[in-house]
Amino acid sequence: MNISSADTPNIIKESNRGYDTFRIVDKMLADREIACIGPIDAAQTDSLCLQLRYLQKEDPAAEITIFFNSPGGEVQSGLAIYDTMRAVSCPVRTVCLGMAGSMAALLFISGDQRDMLPHSRVMIHDPLLQGGVSGSALEVKTIADNLMRTRDITAEIIAEHTGKTIDEVLETTAHDAYFEAEEAVAYGLADRVIRTF
Repeated sequence: MNISSADTPNIIKESNRGYDTFRIVDKMLADREIACIGPIDAAQTDSLCLQLRYLQKEDPAAEITIFFNSPGGEVQSGLAIYDTMRAVSCPVRTVCLGMAGSMAALLFISGDQRDMLPHSRVMIHDPLLQGGVSGSALEVKTIADNLMRTRDITAEIIAEHTGKTIDEVLETTAHDAYFEAEEAVAYGLADRVIRTF
């Protein structure tokens, strides 16, 4: 989670040594709860993958909960998080707070237990081409081929975790497809809508 120390709430507890101050994210990590908040990039990936691996070392069988409120981000970074979520031996519960969009949606739906708060949303779509395309015809074709391969990979992952066919997923992701909590459950993107943690 990329939260600056200025943005991170602190907890103050009294002990026999006086008052101790620590970050709330440290307490959450101790409770096996981590967060994917904001864009998914290399820094977010590094943080999440380190936390997942650390928690597996602490207890290889205990559940890890990841809270999502993210518009998505870099596909390759997201796939690194996905692979790590699948590689750890711990069951991974995912909870959508607010929005899980694009690559964050792919990560959210890959949880072993997928919970949504009543007013949260999921958005899935085909991978987007970032920046302008220029260069020779062969370079443009290489970029297009790579984008289509990425589309196939993400569609396969969505299909695996929703029970939909690849064709159904590709039809849905041809445009930005938004799902309210109950709609996400009906489509297979989530397991249940929760009102308490």
